Amino acid sequence: MNNSIGKRLEQYTSKRPQEVLLITVEIAEEQDKIAVFKGFSSSLMRPTAFDPDVPVLLEEAIILSIDRIASPYNPEAPRYIEKGISWEAMQALLVEVGV
Repeated sequence: MNNSIGKRLEQYTSKRPQEVLLITVEIAEEQDKIAVFKGFSSSLMRPTAFDPDVPVLLEEAIILSIDRIASPYNPEAPRYIEKGISWEAMQALLVEVGV
């Protein structure tokens, strides 16, 4: 479980606290947006469990795109570092920071 996609993305934001990841996923044919910041994940469209050990990004989720946003995140005026990253491109960034 420590190497799950969600955990790796959380570790990435722990190592790069100046970034927020906004992940668009599809779960059971429904879209969701998940924000990952400083090692924690939260759904922007569904209830998020109070327990941080309950994964927000489920293993069966299909990642559609990832946006890297400068923190602090302002949904009214996000400052994009990079927009629409594929999971394959994100994996290179994960390797770069060692997660």
